[in-house]
Amino acid sequence: MVPYLALVIIGVLFLYSAIKILNEYERGVIFRLGRVIGAKGPGLILLIPIIDKMVRVDLRVVAMDVPPQDVITRDNVSIKVSAVLYFRVLDPNRQAELDDLLSEREKINAHIQEILDKDTEPWGIKVAKVEIKHIDLPQEMQRAMAKQAEAERERRAKVIGAEGEFQAAQKLADAAQIISFQPIALQLRYLQTLREVASENNSTTIFPVPIDLFTPFMEIAKAIKANLPPAGGAPPQGGA
Repeated sequence: MVPYLALVIIGVLFLYSAIKILNEYERGVIFRLGRVIGAKGPGLILLIPIIDKMVRVDLRVVAMDVPPQDVITRDNVSIKVSAVLYFRVLDPNRQAELDDLLSEREKINAHIQEILDKDTEPWGIKVAKVEIKHIDLPQEMQRAMAKQAEAERERRAKVIGAEGEFQAAQKLADAAQIISFQPIALQLRYLQTLREVASENNSTTIFPVPIDLFTPFMEIAKAIKANLPPAGGAPPQGGA
């Protein structure tokens, strides 16, 4: 009995998250894995649970009161005029991306100002400036952006580290090429390293000595030995 009840509950939850009903004046903007795939409605629509997310958009005309303004008519009469602003959504798919809202505010402000100028110019009014004042982000979006920024910083750090390793490897390759043409440079570097080690306050230092350092001395010793007479005196002459 319990397994069947669990299946029924799961089925009800699945249908509740998958089936949506939109009124005639509503449209549902569908986000699939965070990307807009289109608007659906009105009527019954089906969503893929967990993958799809729907945002309702109201297409009805919205009235917004404008605060009263003091104006002067052409015949020099001071009056107070109050107005009502009517607007409605025509295309729910034409939405700006979050990156554009955060990084290209000036461009969006200029576009809005251009639209307003077309309607206010016949009235002798110039819209001086339009600014997007503040953008409120949900907490989950703020955390996601923080993780994205942290990942970007880590990526840059890794790129800089890799470039440093590449430059160091390139320098070592250049040094190896120089040493291949000038072997004495390796011995000079070895002697410099021994000097640096000896300058430290160490009681005992053990280091290997390459045999190449003694090769010139061994050749000199061989030459001297070849020119010396034997230990018993002069070499014997021909037989008596």
